[in-house]
Amino acid sequence: MKRLAIFLAALPLAGCVSFAAKPPPSLLDLTAAEQVKPGQEQDASSAKTVTISVPVVPQALATARVPVQATPTSVAYVKDALWVEAPQRLFARLLSDTIAARTGRVVLGAAQSFGDPGARIGGELRNFGVDAASSSAVVTFDAALVRDNGGKVEKRRFEARVPIARIDAASAGRALNTGANQVAAEVADWIGK
Repeated sequence: MKRLAIFLAALPLAGCVSFAAKPPPSLLDLTAAEQVKPGQEQDASSAKTVTISVPVVPQALATARVPVQATPTSVAYVKDALWVEAPQRLFARLLSDTIAARTGRVVLGAAQSFGDPGARIGGELRNFGVDAASSSAVVTFDAALVRDNGGKVEKRRFEARVPIARIDAASAGRALNTGANQVAAEVADWIGK
């Protein structure tokens, strides 16, 4: 009976205890500088298609945190900087929006590409963080493209470096968004219409 009384007395306190870290005041997100206008129809029967796969990432990026390459052999993370979603998914979505807007192609996800995937692009998001030595945000995407007309794989590395004045959440988020948009625009131009 005593145990039951102790358990019932402790029950209201259960909602007050937290073993997780305190969340930051806000989460980081990516916004495509170029997007398809609302209401604009896209028709795969009259436009080329492209299927975009979520890029693979190294372990340092397989987190919601923003990495800082502190030295050539050590990685830290920006204090209070967390992505709203896995960075590789955010980058794939930004890449999709940019490619659709710049090329006029109909962008398909893996689940939509069962019939005719059109061109296919994937790759590895190798860097998506801050380089402390150069005080810059770095976005490096090793893209692999299979064009509409064949199975030949083309590979190309895209990289953007955006200077930042301070290594903090707001500065890193803005600079990485700028760098991701620059890389996405270059990828879209490479794919073509």
